[in-house]
This record gives sequence, C-alpha cells and structure tokens, in this order.
Amino acid sequence: MPVDVRKRPTRLVSSASAIWSWQFRIILVGDSTVGKSALLKRFTEGSFAETSDPTVGVDFFARVIEIEDSVPDFSRCRLQIWDTAGQERFRSIARSYYRNAVGALIVYDITSRKSFENASNWLKDAQLHAENGIAIALAGQKSDLNARREVSTEEAEAWAHENNLPFLETSAKNDYNVERIFSKLAVDIYNRINDGRLKSCEGIKSGLVPAQPLSDIASPIDDSGCTVNTSECCNATGSA
Repeated sequence: MPVDVRKRPTRLVSSASAIWSWQFRIILVGDSTVGKSALLKRFTEGSFAETSDPTVGVDFFARVIEIEDSVPDFSRCRLQIWDTAGQERFRSIARSYYRNAVGALIVYDITSRKSFENASNWLKDAQLHAENGIAIALAGQKSDLNARREVSTEEAEAWAHENNLPFLETSAKNDYNVERIFSKLAVDIYNRINDGRLKSCEGIKSGLVPAQPLSDIASPIDDSGCTVNTSECCNATGSA
C-alpha cells in the first residue's frame, strides 16, 4: 500500500533508542554553494551556520526519521545520506556515488538562476548513473532570501512536474520544509520498492531491531545501498 507523506509528520529519533525497519542510501547533488551541506546539517543536527567550508569530495551523514501513523513496517527509516561536492572537478567522484543510491535530492538556489538551469544536468546524471527506478526530488534552497529570488516558485514547480519530481522550496536557515523534503523522498523510495518500480535489492526488512548508532558508518551495506540488519532481501534477484 502506498504511503502518503502529506499527513505524516517526521521527528528525530535518538540513536540510543532508535529502531528502524529500512535503511536507504540517498545522494545530494547540485551546484556548489546552493546550500546542500546547510540543508543536511539542519536535517541531521538541527543547526545552521551562516558560513561553512565547501564540501570536498563526499561527506556522510545519517539520521533515523519516524513516519507517524505509517504502515507497520515503515514507521521508522534510517537515511544514509551522501553530500557531494558541486564543483566540476569533483563531478566524476559524485557520479560514482550514484551506484547503489536509491534516492537523489537535486538542490538548487532560488537566488541563482544558473543553479536552477543546471538542475537538468544533475537530473540527467542521476538517470544515467543511478539504479533504474531511483526516486528523485527537487529542493529550491534559500527560500528565506525571497528578495533576491531569480527563480519563481511557479517555474520550478512546472519543471518538476514536467519531470515527475516531488518539489519543495526549503530554507536551512529558517528550518522550512527541511523535514518534509527528506520525508517525501523516503516515502517515495518505499512506495517504489512496494510497487516494484525499484527492481533490484533496494531494501531489506529488519524486523524492527535496534539500529546502529547514527555516527557509525560501518553498518552493513549491501550492493543496493539501502540495507538493514537482517539478510532477507526485498528482491531475491540482487542488484545489477
């Protein structure tokens, strides 16, 4: 049964007591300085820094979210998120992380028209290098800077609709729609597994066992990129 995220708020679950039924690998992509790292820091740590160093290569983050009133085996989900550098010289590194990712969040800056225009290139990258059926969403970052806007909400909505992408404008600074965009992406991944659009072994049901600490990147990861703490795979064919 598909899960509807619109009435399903998320909340942070502490790593000490968290249990999770699925783990999904998600990749964040977009031009440099659009606010990917700030968005991720707000989502995983609940904080915001006015200035930060640009990502070099790839950074790793993880968080457990709870989809309230969800179906029994998708109440909690661990998102394993890879934040990629947007500079062209790191593009080949970012592309290598599409393999086994089951979700991608394309981020642009509403005050930078170029970053929005380049979203089409990031979408092509995801479609070319990622698993068939990967869930992709679009986030328009820095919605708090509306006075400097170069991309209208309506234009971004139209482009996202044309490409069948969930879309929200977000603000890491004001914590606007940050929870919601990641929750929408997680639910889309789950629904794609549930209805067979993700064909390979994109998730393994855990049976709701205690999760690994969120800071532990040594959690078991199979070739699909979204794993849990058992050996039962959602699809016996394995990954491509």
